[in-house]
Amino acid sequence: MTDLALQSVLRLLQSSQLIEARLAGEISSVHGLSVNEMFLLMQLENAPLHRLPRVELAKRLNTSASTVTRMTAPMEKLGLVSRRSDERDARLAFVVLTKAGATRVNEARATFAKQAAYVFRDRWEVDEIEQLSAFLGRLVAGSPGDLT
Repeated sequence: MTDLALQSVLRLLQSSQLIEARLAGEISSVHGLSVNEMFLLMQLENAPLHRLPRVELAKRLNTSASTVTRMTAPMEKLGLVSRRSDERDARLAFVVLTKAGATRVNEARATFAKQAAYVFRDRWEVDEIEQLSAFLGRLVAGSPGDLT
């Protein structure tokens, strides 16, 4: 079982890299976003009041709070996100999705969906994609920031 588990994890990681590379080019050239920036915007879009503390955003993106800070700085300059302090506790800062950020993520989602369809078009039947989605859903169940 260990060899099968290892093989499966390696295939998942390799698949992830291949899919990200395929998506990254068009998302970047058409919308000016990296795949990770798009995920960040999608997390904010799904959050209550379209805002999250950096620490929570880091958990949802499986990264560190300092990485979130580095990611959001250029996005803030572009007006895609803003930074706001909590009204009750000035030490708590939120990353907030702006109207421009919401527009950008909506536009990028259409491109993302088109590219996602290309990933499966030659090799997969609809029922196979549904089954894969269900299996992957079980794998990430309970993790913070599920975007489905």
